[in-house]
Amino acid sequence: MRTVLNILNFFLGGFFTTLAWLFATVVSIVFIFTLPLTRSCWEITRLSLLPYGNEAVHVDELRPDSKNALFNSAGTLLNVLWLIFFGWWLCISHIAVGIAQCISIIGIPVGIANFKIAAIALWPVGRRVVSVEEARAAREANARRRYS
Repeated sequence: MRTVLNILNFFLGGFFTTLAWLFATVVSIVFIFTLPLTRSCWEITRLSLLPYGNEAVHVDELRPDSKNALFNSAGTLLNVLWLIFFGWWLCISHIAVGIAQCISIIGIPVGIANFKIAAIALWPVGRRVVSVEEARAAREANARRRYS
């Protein structure tokens, strides 16, 4: 089912959003001060291409033992730069494609996936794209650690 939805996403507009993320990745490589944004950009490019079966999870959820206040502060600063340079137009592109996909009944699930990615597009630094199963396992491990 994931494969069918990923193919449907690709043909109903996911190709354009993936191209937008690739463009943002290339631009972030070209400008030296945005180079730290490249990893996050590439991670979300993968999510834009294959939204079903993958999930964007914050690094603190994947590796809670490696939390660091300095890295979190730097990540917040990078997210502000991201929002100014890339985030707003990538968010708008995902919203526009999501609305276009929701016009047809068959495109509604794919449109909802684009709305989720639009929220991630605003603040992506510190997120990693992992499989849904890995994300679920990390959340369960964090819950066990927190409540035991």
